[in-house]
Parts: sequence; C-alpha cells; structure tokens
Amino acid sequence: MLRDNTMVWRCGSHELSLSRPRIMGVLNVTPDSFSDGGAYIDTDAAIARGMQMLDEGADIIDVGGESTRPGFTAVSPEEEATRIVPVVRALVAAGAIVSVDTRHAEVARMCVRLGASIINDVTGFTDPAMVQVAANSNAGVIVMHAGEVAEHAPRQTVVLDSAPGAKPSSASASVEKPIEAASSDVSASDGASEGTTEQQSTTAGNERSLDLLMQRATGASTTSAATVRLSGTRRFATPDSAPIMRNVMGFLGDQARTLVRAGVDRSRIVIDPGPGFGKFADEDVVIQRATAKMVSMGYPVLCAVSRKRFVGAVSGVTKAPARDAATVGVVIAAVEAGARIVRVHDVAAAYEALTSYWTVAHPDERRAFVALGSNVGDRIGYLAKACALINAIPLTCVVTVSHAYETEPAYGIATPVANAVAEIKTELAPLVLLEQLLEVENQLHRQRPAGQEGHGPRTIDCDLVWMEGETHAGKRLTLPHSGLGERDYVLVPMEDIMRDPDRFFAHAGITILPEEQRVGLVKADLGALAWDECE
Repeated sequence: MLRDNTMVWRCGSHELSLSRPRIMGVLNVTPDSFSDGGAYIDTDAAIARGMQMLDEGADIIDVGGESTRPGFTAVSPEEEATRIVPVVRALVAAGAIVSVDTRHAEVARMCVRLGASIINDVTGFTDPAMVQVAANSNAGVIVMHAGEVAEHAPRQTVVLDSAPGAKPSSASASVEKPIEAASSDVSASDGASEGTTEQQSTTAGNERSLDLLMQRATGASTTSAATVRLSGTRRFATPDSAPIMRNVMGFLGDQARTLVRAGVDRSRIVIDPGPGFGKFADEDVVIQRATAKMVSMGYPVLCAVSRKRFVGAVSGVTKAPARDAATVGVVIAAVEAGARIVRVHDVAAAYEALTSYWTVAHPDERRAFVALGSNVGDRIGYLAKACALINAIPLTCVVTVSHAYETEPAYGIATPVANAVAEIKTELAPLVLLEQLLEVENQLHRQRPAGQEGHGPRTIDCDLVWMEGETHAGKRLTLPHSGLGERDYVLVPMEDIMRDPDRFFAHAGITILPEEQRVGLVKADLGALAWDECE
C-alpha cells in the first residue's frame, strides 16, 4: 500500500519511520521545570518515568537536565551531566531511542557516546562546538528556533472614531512601542573549551540572552510586540505571518544547511519552530498555522507545544500541568498539517488521541507476524481458535497461517509446545494491537500463575514479533521482538509463509542465530491449521 509519507528519520542506530506520527515523551531531570516542578530529579524516579512513557506509547524519550523556563537558573555542563547521564544510560540499555535536550556541546558528546540517538539543541546549533559534535556522530539532530519574530511583524488594527460624523485618521500609522526584548540571535558557546575569562563571559551572556527570550514570552500572552494603528475598514487579530515565517524558516533553513555543510546527512535533521522561546502567544499561533509551509522545506517538523503558555492562552487554562487536553488539540492540528514528531508531557493521552485520529483519518495497512504457542489441552484446537479470533479483531485480518509444529520446551517451560505463526494485515497501532492480542488470550482462558507469567502452562500465547515500519522498546512490547533471532519455533514456521525468513529479518536489522544456537527447536510438523473452520 502506498503511503502519504515514506520519510525516515535516521538517528543513531535507529531508522524511525515517519509514515505515522511519532511521540517524544518529555523527561525533565530538573528541580525547576515549569510543568512538573522537579518530580523526576531523583534518578530512579526519572528512569521509572521514562520506562512508563515507553509503555504508554512514546517512541522517543527526550531527557533534559536544565530548565529553560522564564527566569531559569543556568547550570554548568558538569551539573547537567550528573543529572542526566545515569538516566540516559539506563534508558539506552532498555533499548529506547533517547534524545538529549541540551545546549552544552560536552554534555551532548558524552550522551551520544553512551548511546543517545538524538541531540535536541534549544539554541539551534548556533554553537560551532555543537555542530562539530553532530558532525562527528551519527545522531539525529533537532534544530530549534529561539528568538524574537515580531520586530517587523506588528499586529494591524484600525482606529475607529466614536464621535458621530468624525473623519477617519490619516493614512499614516502610529506605532506603539514594544516592550524591551532580547535579541533573536541566540548562541551557545558553553560547549567550547573551559577556563578562559572571555569564554565564561560569553557563556554568561548567552544564558542571559536565553533568559531574556523566555521572559519576553511571558510579557504578554495574547498581544504582539507592536500594534500599528492604520486607517481603513478592517481589523487584524494576529500579526502578519510573512515576516514571522521569513524569520523562523530562514533561521531553520540556514542552520540546517550549516549542519549539512559540516557533514550531517539531511535524513538526520528535524526542525522545530520553538514555540514559547521568545515569542508571544499570537506569534506562536501564527507559526503553528504555518506548519505546512515548514513541512515544505523538506525536513520533518517537530511540534513541541506541550503545556506552553500560548496553549493556555487559546484554551483558557492557566495552570501548565492542566493543559494536556488543550495540548492534544494543538498537536492534532499540527499533525494534520504535516508535522510528524510531537513532544508531549502526557504521553498516554497523546497516544490515545493521536492513534485514534490517525487510524480513522489515514488508512494504512501494515504487515505483521504473530507467533502462537500452546502447551495444554487441545493444543491444535487452541491455535486454530486463536487465528479465528485474531481475524475478528477490528481493522485486522489473517492473511496466512503456517503449519503447527511440535517444538522443544524453552525459557523454563516444562512441557512440549505446539507453535505456529500467523501473518496478518492491520491498521491498528502496535500497542492497540497488543491489547487486542491479550484479549484473545483471555477469551481462550489463559491463566498467568504468580511467578510463572512468562513460562507457565498456557492455552494460548500470542506474541507480536514484528510489524512493518515499527520499532519499539518497553516492558509491555518490544519491536522487533528481542528473542526473534534465536527462536527456532518462530523461524521454521515462517518458512511456510515466506521463502527466506532469515534473509527477510536480517534485512530488517535482526541478527539470526544458526540453528545449533537457537532455542525451542522444531521436532515435528503437526500439519495445517483449519482455523477458518472456527469462525
């Protein structure tokens, strides 16, 4: 099936398909975050939250150790590394795609060496040292715009005379002076070599600039920096979008080209307009409405609006932690306009909303394989019934089913197992499909005795082992399945479905072990499953 978007984001050892929206979960390992108030400053709490977000549907975990809220307290690279390195290391070990949210080159370099796959730089790679870190790695990069956009983008209004018979004012315009604002040219030289007074002064200046930008965003939540009063017959509630988008898109394009010239492949670059960073609420709305224009630049667009001030302005929700529902609304609008990565705090709510919206609005059949096993009762009957029940899952059909095979017990199972593999097509998201497969197990009365959840007797076991275009890490689901390459009881039945499963999975990056090193060796062919007769 042809897809609307076949773009792939190459980040580290991962290739993340952007044929459907991807969710980046926010993990602030800071004591002064604007949205969660330092709930995850403890390392163990941060790691647990990261794993929880993976199970809730996050494709990426974005780990940050320095808050950039208005009035933030800058931290040294050493302090930032102390906060986030243990978290990054643990999440990478769990197989997660980890993004490091930092403006310090030395922190980015350290985390990439530990296995972080993405560098998310709020200063847009204006620091040559950060550009060099990106060029010397294979990490994905997020170029963010931070700065003023309203110097030449006033909100236009009309002065209407209230007195009867009054004449309109002349065509000349008077401009109300904007509040004091910081420069949009934000640089981050924190990653340069340490020790000199000049470098320390530059670092302090950059920190002040970033702080001033964030202070500017809080200066007015619903008005632009300048109001131009013109004669005429029309009012404009928002600033002119043209100068704003020239500023934002020009910066993003320039910085992306800087990275490309330094040796970063285009397929590794994502752009982010930086909502809330030095921008007023109405400017942020104008930028969000221009998402399709940013998509036309040819780079994947990240929508990072979660709990931002402008979301509160358009929704009427004043407290940042209460803006998750409003965030989802803005996110869906951005995705419909072409954004393909969304950065959110409430992953569970975003996953439910986005997958529901995407499944209904964008038909997209995907190929997947489900490994089936039974070691109690009428094993062949249970396998056949499971296939029939899978075929009845909404937006899912069984394409073909392998023969059933007698296999040796593995992973602590005490009795021989009958195994098969079903090839399916589905339009459901992976975690949604997983829930449906668990319901199939429940319908066939699978029991999970305490302490034997993974290796006890089972009427049926349904494992989603591979899904087209999907990679995922977490305790609930790992795709491709971590044990796929060693399971003879999956690879041999796959030969009934395709000519060379070893080559197929090896092409997908899965290491296939030789037969003598596999587990659950196949002993006998038990014949075809008459699953269609169970419907």
